[in-house]
Amino acid sequence: MAHKLVIVESPKKAQMIGGYLGSGYVVESSIGHIRDLPNNAADTPAKIKDKPWGRLAVDVDNGFEPYYVVPRDKKSHIAKLKKLLKDADELYLATDEDREGEAIAWHLLDELAPKGIPVKRMVFHEITKSAILAAADSPRELDMDLVEAQETRRILDRLYGYEVSPVLWRKVMSGLSAGRVQSVATRLVVDRERERMKFKLASYWDLEGTFDAGSSHEQRMFPAKLYSLDGARVARGSDFGQDGVLKKDGIVHLDRARAEALAAALEDTTYDVRLVESKPYRRSPYAPFRTTTLQQEAGRKLGMSSSVTMSVAQRLYEGGYITYMRTDSTTLSGTAINAARAQVRELYGAEYLPDVPRTYVSKVKNAQEAHEAIRPAGDSFRTPAQTGLTGDQFRLYELVWMRTVASQMKDATGQSVSIRIGGASSTGEDAVFAASGRVITFHGFLKAYVEGTDDSSVRDDQETRLPNLTEGEAVSAASVQAAGHETKPPARYTEPTLIKELEEREIGRPSTYASIMGTIVNRGYVYKKGSALVPAWLAFSVVRLLEDHFPRQISYEFTARMEDVLDDIAGGRRDRKTELTEFYFGGGEIEGLHTLVNELGDIDAKELATFPIGEGIDLRVGRYGPYVEGPGPEGDEGALVRANVPDDLPPDELTLAKARELLANPAGEEAVLGTHPETGLEVVAKNGRFGPYVTEVLPDDAPKSAKPRTGSLFKSMSLDTVSLDEAVKLLELPRVVGVGEDGEEITAQNGRYGPYLKRGTDSRSLTHEDQIFDITLDQALAIYAQPKQRGRGAAVAPLKELGNDPVSGQPVVVKAGRFGEYVTDGEYNATLRKDDTIESINLERAAELLQERRDKGPAKKTAKEGAKKSPAKKTTAKKSPAKKTAAKKATTKKAPAAKKTAAQKA
Repeated sequence: MAHKLVIVESPKKAQMIGGYLGSGYVVESSIGHIRDLPNNAADTPAKIKDKPWGRLAVDVDNGFEPYYVVPRDKKSHIAKLKKLLKDADELYLATDEDREGEAIAWHLLDELAPKGIPVKRMVFHEITKSAILAAADSPRELDMDLVEAQETRRILDRLYGYEVSPVLWRKVMSGLSAGRVQSVATRLVVDRERERMKFKLASYWDLEGTFDAGSSHEQRMFPAKLYSLDGARVARGSDFGQDGVLKKDGIVHLDRARAEALAAALEDTTYDVRLVESKPYRRSPYAPFRTTTLQQEAGRKLGMSSSVTMSVAQRLYEGGYITYMRTDSTTLSGTAINAARAQVRELYGAEYLPDVPRTYVSKVKNAQEAHEAIRPAGDSFRTPAQTGLTGDQFRLYELVWMRTVASQMKDATGQSVSIRIGGASSTGEDAVFAASGRVITFHGFLKAYVEGTDDSSVRDDQETRLPNLTEGEAVSAASVQAAGHETKPPARYTEPTLIKELEEREIGRPSTYASIMGTIVNRGYVYKKGSALVPAWLAFSVVRLLEDHFPRQISYEFTARMEDVLDDIAGGRRDRKTELTEFYFGGGEIEGLHTLVNELGDIDAKELATFPIGEGIDLRVGRYGPYVEGPGPEGDEGALVRANVPDDLPPDELTLAKARELLANPAGEEAVLGTHPETGLEVVAKNGRFGPYVTEVLPDDAPKSAKPRTGSLFKSMSLDTVSLDEAVKLLELPRVVGVGEDGEEITAQNGRYGPYLKRGTDSRSLTHEDQIFDITLDQALAIYAQPKQRGRGAAVAPLKELGNDPVSGQPVVVKAGRFGEYVTDGEYNATLRKDDTIESINLERAAELLQERRDKGPAKKTAKEGAKKSPAKKTTAKKSPAKKTAAKKATTKKAPAAKKTAAQKA
């Protein structure tokens, strides 16, 4: 029976849209990308394997023609779509309306090759009945310029990754990856750490006073800080440079002695008000969310990573709760403005509603993705309580809802006041104190929403009330005390601040930021310390190589300019082939990527991996992690001593003193603690890659399968002071605390995430390590009687620790997940099979499961790369880059030579 076939990306969208369109339509999903460039030699079509460019799967000698393959796991689904297409009288391509969605639509059209039926491009920004029906009634043609831009991005990324990554393998470490935007994001994190390493701390002092305005004022007491001394301003933290020196002359730099002497000299001083400056305060609402601001706010307010934010937003969009979540726009449609204003009137009252609707213009250069901001879906908004949502979806929807409603509310207004009060010290110095305050008389939009900040001490709704003073009025000091301060190094990036920096520099696109954050962490270039992004020493080596040999490709300005190029291609103002030729082959004075890779010259790999610390001590990036190397003990000239650097030691904390401390307990050396009283085996203490530990020394004739017991030292212990008794206790962990009423054994143990209790698969964190040895059964049962904590800060201890993975070198643990127990090395997760149990699983079995998972491809794939892990398929000829004719309603499959015009044959 004839029907209209509608193809979307996800099964959830297909289910929602199918319910809105009715029986005349069949809605099916493509399940993401249906084809991509081959990912490895096995995927590469036989006809191009022997070509010079076969490894790239991009014909760099013939207009940068890409060769695509359909993954093995998608072939049956393509067959299903083709079967549905045979009975269809119309084809609607309803993928997302951004560049990537447009490219997926083109790939579907090219692969399905519909014959004799009209093809329509169906677009919408929200999954509601009215929006879907309107989209079906008003289709458009495929926008081939958007397809061209997305394909150019894909080819650029392929050329960069496949040409630069092998250089990293040869000169830094095997298995590394380079990415056109990923490498630049890594450089930002490294540059910030370099600033912290160069930072010189400066100390400065000032005076903090509490003043009394007198009984005639309702607000009598107020705080003020020393502002100037004899007319010269007193130094603040912002007055010091990175070198710890004042940036300019004429500023008074108080030390402790002078500050305390001045405080004493001001004990009996009377003060007069010298300046009162009052001005109106007004704050306008924040614009509705776009992709990057949503990621930043979700990070600050909800503690969500950018990838989690986008995953939750995707589910909200597909469920019909919010509009499309990949957008540069801050514009709201007329219906959305009316819906927001209706809720302002209903929830807050007419006094909070401005007379004229607010409109917002995107500040993002070349904003082009979707045409509306992220907002609640529909012509009328559901409050969070009305949605029935729970968990992360509820919290993120609430954030979007509050921000959207607040964007249509009145300004917050009030008064800002600055006061200067002065007096003479007993030693004749004229001291002026400053106080500032703010009173919000009408909260306006702040009643509904207050934006988060990276400095939690500063909020838009913060108020500081001051007494209503007049110039010349006398006040007294209740107390004046000297206060010391120290300057702080530049703050490390967090995911929200790095995304903000990338956007301000116009590097990358909002839709790519989540995958970039995940990639630089999963590849080991960056790790998280709390919420801060810390670069690994490996990243320093990689960035150094790129800066020395690929300066143009790693530059911030060039990477930002490439976004302009892609925007121009999307707008039909530039030619793809011309831009790719310049990027790859160069032109004029510009050296292309191909030339740089093939004419690298000599690169000293050892020098790349060496970073001097001082006194002949170097940090080196080795195959198994960073280590310090320095001269041996006196009398042994020429000898070098090595010591592993803990993986969690930030680069700016590797001082000369710390390096000396590490070398004092070098890797490989061991301290003999004595003989184990029960086993008779020698017990030694060592410094390992993951920190200090104790272990037993097995006899030479021990079977190869025998494993010595080991135990990591507690944070309160050190290699210099650990005793045999302490070592014996550590080797006996986990300690059996007792058996609960249900017959389950309760153990206390130490893990990567701290001390914890374990009963079956239920783990509970302990507050400190000493509890492992002395917690009683009653105390343990009391802990289990409490509700289990969830959310931020409640780290879930692993069920079992197995050792280090032989491939990644990372600790492998067993964890309880939503869908059952699984093993993980931090990058890859592998679910336990039916015959695996927590008790029986060992490192060998876990390594086998993880390797199977690795063979399937990256643990976290970007939206663009979702179809990359694929077996070989016949090459599908593609469009000619010279032609950018918009696709008409296609009826026939194109000839191989007529590439981009294939979709025209109506």
